[in-house]
Amino acid sequence: MHRSPTAEAEVAQELAEARPDLVSRYAAELPGARAAVLTRLWRALAYEPLPWITGRDGLTLRLKDGRRLEGPAADPYATAAYVSVVRLDGTAYDDPARLMTDLGVPHGTGLAAELGHSVASLALSRAGQPAADPDAWPATDWEWEQRVVDGHPFHPNCRSRPGFSVPEQLAYGPEHRPLVGLRLMPVRADECLVTGDWPAGMRDGARLLIPVHPWQAAHVLKRAGDAGPAAHPLMSLRTLALTGEGPHVKTALSARLTSSVRDISVYSIGMSATLSAFAESLAARTDGLLHFTRTLGAATADSPDLAAVVRESPQVYAGSGERVVPVAALATTDLPSSASWLADFTRLALTVGLRLLDLGVALEAHGQNLLVVLSATGAPLRLVYRDLADIRVSPARLARHGVPVPELSGRVVTDDETALRRKLFGALVGGALAGTAGSGAALGRALETVVRDLPATPDLVALRENPLPTKALTLMRLSPGTPGDQWAQLPNPARFGG
Repeated sequence: MHRSPTAEAEVAQELAEARPDLVSRYAAELPGARAAVLTRLWRALAYEPLPWITGRDGLTLRLKDGRRLEGPAADPYATAAYVSVVRLDGTAYDDPARLMTDLGVPHGTGLAAELGHSVASLALSRAGQPAADPDAWPATDWEWEQRVVDGHPFHPNCRSRPGFSVPEQLAYGPEHRPLVGLRLMPVRADECLVTGDWPAGMRDGARLLIPVHPWQAAHVLKRAGDAGPAAHPLMSLRTLALTGEGPHVKTALSARLTSSVRDISVYSIGMSATLSAFAESLAARTDGLLHFTRTLGAATADSPDLAAVVRESPQVYAGSGERVVPVAALATTDLPSSASWLADFTRLALTVGLRLLDLGVALEAHGQNLLVVLSATGAPLRLVYRDLADIRVSPARLARHGVPVPELSGRVVTDDETALRRKLFGALVGGALAGTAGSGAALGRALETVVRDLPATPDLVALRENPLPTKALTLMRLSPGTPGDQWAQLPNPARFGG
């Protein structure tokens, strides 16, 4: 087998110094981590419009230079690691980083390094886990978040954290269940852009105390600031739940995690209060099926590297005996194994998503932004949506329904039908629902059960009859000069329903 040991060996060496008790478990987790990342990479190779793949014939991909790449049948909606080996011109590869290196494609060297880091970090994440008990449900929202160990279900960079040492991953990674001490950076209020009501506890006279992730303070701002509140990291790593049932704080984190550098733009701070108020008005149009977490305050010192958003915890929308669960964490329970439960959840999610899309709002409802309120018996009751920064709003559709158009500008505003449908379908169906279902067959059956009963809007017809749009995540990482999202077309999931 061809294998690139660099990232794996570096993490092993650091781990031997930081947590020698995890070294053997880390080594035991490496083969499974390679298979998990290779499965995600094979999905991309099989379905994304990569310019150096000229043809796909069954299980064989033909490369532009004449070579052939062979692997198993690819289920684009599968979340289990089912690819352990692929063959490039007959040579077997079980290491995604080495495979990407030897493909020799433009910008492949950088992606290969990220894939190696993804494998090593994923093995590290798995090594520290206690024995799983799907029946032991957490009591708090942040505990649910920390059950998501493997990261993005379809991105090959699912656990890539370049720039984070092993001690930093253990100290800040939610799957390691740490308590993180935020830093507070004092900035004169008149030098900041502030929207909403900035919390009184994060003020000091004429100064704002902007909460900063300690990694950001050390590596980007290069100043310690003041000691801040303790918080539990959530699955996005840069968003944390303050202790004592406090609000959630979204911090800037100028590191490339999965695909993007996680800073907070001045634009998003400026739009946050308007979007939050608009979202509250939208919730009233969903018959109680959807809540939006309110943005309490947002501030930036005129820099994407020093900014923060404070918003409600989704937990405030849980009634007595109910739990609010991020959709990405549903796979850690046995709920999705029930076809009837999966159909009920799919019905709820599509009813809400399509209703808002018809009104003129496309949610980026992937498994991290979308949460579900479960009854004491696990029945899906309502949805909660957080992080409005990347929704899309259509003034034309809003006006058609007599909905007041908010004062918005920039990237969130579009009347482009394709862009609106891509935003919702790619995140909700190709992300949240697919990740919960775990396979094309389960997803297809759930959709076939549900869609016949939904209002036959043009958007639903497009979802039923066309290929499913999804972000071409690997193509985007291999196209550093191309801004914005790029897209792939997946086989319509209904064809997998059987």
